[in-house]
Amino acid sequence: MTPETEREFEELRPLLFSIAYRILGSVSEAEDAVQETWIRLARSSTEPDSLKAYLSTVVTRVSLDVLRSARVRREAYVGPWFPEPLPTDSRVEDPADLYADPERATELADSVSMAALLLLERLSPLERAVFVLREVFRFGFADIAAAVDRSEAACRQLASRARRHMDEGKTRFEADRHKRAELSSRFFEALRDGDVERLQGLLAADVETVNDGGGVAGGAGGRFGAERAARILVNAVPPLLATGARLEERELNGEPGAILRDVDGAVIGTWTLDVLDGQVQRILSVTNPDKLGHLGPVADFKEVVRRRNRARRT
Repeated sequence: MTPETEREFEELRPLLFSIAYRILGSVSEAEDAVQETWIRLARSSTEPDSLKAYLSTVVTRVSLDVLRSARVRREAYVGPWFPEPLPTDSRVEDPADLYADPERATELADSVSMAALLLLERLSPLERAVFVLREVFRFGFADIAAAVDRSEAACRQLASRARRHMDEGKTRFEADRHKRAELSSRFFEALRDGDVERLQGLLAADVETVNDGGGVAGGAGGRFGAERAARILVNAVPPLLATGARLEERELNGEPGAILRDVDGAVIGTWTLDVLDGQVQRILSVTNPDKLGHLGPVADFKEVVRRRNRARRT
């Protein structure tokens, strides 16, 4: 492998990760897929005509193999399943030139949202890969056909079917990212203050809270209504903050949210907020420790709960 090829691979690494993450919904698996792509490139004895096309094909095929295996595991998953949360406020997951156009930046952010990734879960592995390559990254059908080892005609059918499924399940959300961020800041401020009334005013009447704890860390949530949800949140979070924990507001998967860390900075979980019509419609959280390691050291959830309960008593 030439130094020029190595340099070009590093330039393409963010794109490869972006493809793999959208296919897999897992940061760790996407990173492994990119690493496997590097290994296969290093072992190759020929220089491809288009390194971008070659690497995109390899990472797609590796991701498809992993996805087919992962879907079996997900069928036995305990409770709601969410993708691994990905910080997107630092723009580390896509090449900078993809964000030159603000409209394009919004499209890419929306394609990595929790809602979009959950919709992708409804597709077959091939539909998912074709949709990601075509609709998100705008690959031509010739390159897509090579990547998934199908004819161009078959890929066009897969793309059409996938697009139809995605459109059918698409949910509405606040398009103005500044409005979403502003409402999110008010939500977390009210939560830190333990202000039930102010918090309730920011929640939709039928607000839903859903947690992915993998059956090992926290409950599954539910549709409680604004008043009860506000009281549950205030009962749970301020006593935790009293132990030294903190809410670190971040953009996760293109949506406003926060990382909850304990007194030592270890990750307890993440929150993302679905916002529409000036209210929080849905609160999605991830506390499964297996999905948080890429964000830093992971907290001992049981110890966190014990500290919180002691804080309540005192």
